[in-house]
Amino acid sequence: MAVLLADPSLDLVTPSDVGISLEVEETGDTYEENAALKARAFAAASGLLTLADDSGLEVDALGGAPGVRSARYSSTGSDSDNVDLLLKNLTDTPDESRTARFVCVVAVTGPSGEMDYARGECEGTITRERRGSSGFGYDPVFQLAGRNVTMAQLPMKEKNLISHRARAVRKAIPLVKRRMEEQGL
Repeated sequence: MAVLLADPSLDLVTPSDVGISLEVEETGDTYEENAALKARAFAAASGLLTLADDSGLEVDALGGAPGVRSARYSSTGSDSDNVDLLLKNLTDTPDESRTARFVCVVAVTGPSGEMDYARGECEGTITRERRGSSGFGYDPVFQLAGRNVTMAQLPMKEKNLISHRARAVRKAIPLVKRRMEEQGL
C-alpha cells in the first residue's frame, strides 16, 4: 500500500510508525464492510485520516466465491490450501467458463467516521495449474485477461500498475486529498 500511495503531497504513516498494533476481525459480508471495520478501528486508535482495504477473488463459475472469504477459503486459510481447494472446485469447469476477477475496496475515513470508498477490479481467468513465483495468494492461478501471464509471473513494478489494489488506490488518492482539505491539513 505504501508503494502504491507514493505521492509527494501525502505524508504517509503506518500503524507501527504511530505505535498501533491492532487485529481487526473481518466480520463483514462485503469488501466495503470489512474495509470500513479496519479503517474505523485504526482511525479511532490514531486520530488520523485512515485508509484500509479488503480484497478477494471472485470466480464466476463458483457464484462469486471465494469472494470476501478469499483468505479463509480453505479450512486452514493458507495460500497453498486456498489455491488447492479453488483448483479442485474448478476441476470440471471448462477453460472458457473459468472467468474471474480480483476486487479491492479501499475505505477512507477520519476520526469523524464518515466513509468514502474506492473500488478496483482486475479481470482474468483461473488457470489449471500454478505459474510464477511472485506475489501471493491466488496470483499463481490468476491469468490476466488478454494476456498469457499470471499475476505471479509479473514483475512487482508492473503488478503495481495494473492490479486491483493499484486501481483502487489510484481512485482513493483524490478522496484522501479531499478529506485533507476538509480538515485543513
